[in-house]
Amino acid sequence: MKLCDISLNSLWRRKTRMLFLLIGLTIAISTVVILVNVSRAMNADIAKKLDEYGANILIVPNSDELSLSYGGMTVSGLSVDQKALNDQDIQKIRTIKNKENISIVAPKLLSVAEVQAKTVMVVGVDFDSETALKKWWKIIGVKPGDEWEAIIGSEVKQKLNLGLNQTIQLKGETFKIAGILEETGSQDDGLIFIDLKKAQSLFHKPASVSLIEVAALCYDCPIEEIVAQTSEKLPGAKVTAIRQSIETKMETMHRFEHFSLGISAVILVIGALIAFTTMSASVNERKKEIGVFRSIGFRQRHIMQIIFLEALILSGIAGLAGYLLGWFVAVNAAPLVGAETLTIPVDSVMLLMALGLSLLTGVGATVHPAVKAARLDPTVALRAL
Repeated sequence: MKLCDISLNSLWRRKTRMLFLLIGLTIAISTVVILVNVSRAMNADIAKKLDEYGANILIVPNSDELSLSYGGMTVSGLSVDQKALNDQDIQKIRTIKNKENISIVAPKLLSVAEVQAKTVMVVGVDFDSETALKKWWKIIGVKPGDEWEAIIGSEVKQKLNLGLNQTIQLKGETFKIAGILEETGSQDDGLIFIDLKKAQSLFHKPASVSLIEVAALCYDCPIEEIVAQTSEKLPGAKVTAIRQSIETKMETMHRFEHFSLGISAVILVIGALIAFTTMSASVNERKKEIGVFRSIGFRQRHIMQIIFLEALILSGIAGLAGYLLGWFVAVNAAPLVGAETLTIPVDSVMLLMALGLSLLTGVGATVHPAVKAARLDPTVALRAL
């Protein structure tokens, strides 16, 4: 009879006790799989939403000239264009090493104009990029379809008593109000937005831009490297990561990761204690059996192999069952915690991790009982017969 057959027969004879161990390990591994998968899904979902929700890199010219505030940042060099950004700089941003992490590039030209004897700030933008960057914008009307259409903020509408489809005069040229922004609570409420190319022509600043906002997908990329690469491409510009956005994002993700790791560690310790208790009790029950094995020539290593084989079989089954159960629960639990837009695929790496953890926990907890069984004095064990 082979050692494997002895282990299988022993497991079958003690199936109730071993079933308890199997269930305990399965629950422990499935809990770890659930926490890791749900944590990953939540982190990815949070990162995706934050990445899509506005700019996290601001690019402005290096200048000591006139300063204005835009989006909580100081925008300089609006009057003197010696170091102004230009349209070519927009293309250079797309050529950095981590260009695949660049989601949106939104250039802006800021200028001042008189409308109905009142001074307002006019912003030239690429409307496709701007609306993609600012998904919170709610436009009453439509997005401008040509260079003669504009969008105005809610404050501009109130102060100038303007309405949808009315016209305004900017530098002697007529623009139709195609859309009105609902109140955002930001500087956008007091701005007039027109097409970037038209603004460059209107204010006699061909190919110039005042600043560039960049949305970088930074869930799995170092934001500082993107800033450094962009600075290298644009030596005449100041490239700044909007820290609050990045730090809040990373803090949120790390909180979930630390929580899942802490709970997983506790669950694995409990699983190891269950395995240790069960295998120790099994060894105590099998003193007679072990004495017989030793008396017919089984060496200490043979006894240890029998015990370890039992733990190996149970741990392998528990690892596979735990992964499948954990994956199934995680798939159904992810929408309940707000990660409804993401799917959790069957991950071979996660499966191997589950099997490895199960084997490490089960076999590791069996070391002491196996050594204890191998060191049993066969004469003492045989006296009990």
